Amino acid sequence: MQTDIDPRGLIGRKAFDRDGHRIGTVDEVYLDDATGVPKWAAVRTGLFGRDAFVPLEPSGLVDGHLRVPYGKSLVKDAPDLGVGRHLSPEQELRLHRHYDLPLPSAPSPDVGSDTPAEGSG
Repeated sequence: MQTDIDPRGLIGRKAFDRDGHRIGTVDEVYLDDATGVPKWAAVRTGLFGRDAFVPLEPSGLVDGHLRVPYGKSLVKDAPDLGVGRHLSPEQELRLHRHYDLPLPSAPSPDVGSDTPAEGSG
């Protein structure tokens, strides 16, 4: 599976579960605060459904669609966190637990929004 996903090209793509069942359509992509790497996708489930968050790692693009390595029912049972706003660390922990993913490590004290980019200064 492809893991270097371009978030701009992911929105609007269909999402499928590990068995090839359609889950829905990617509405939004959420980036990791520290690295800027795409981390979560919000997938609209059903015509009048809600958005369910799915992890982009270990998901990937297969034949132009997002393929997640989980069953459709697990995705649809993901915590309802709403979309269009930042995910809090607590919300991310809930998602990690739901998908049985390794828990994220705490950022080191020198990582933050006020840290200059490499090569600047």
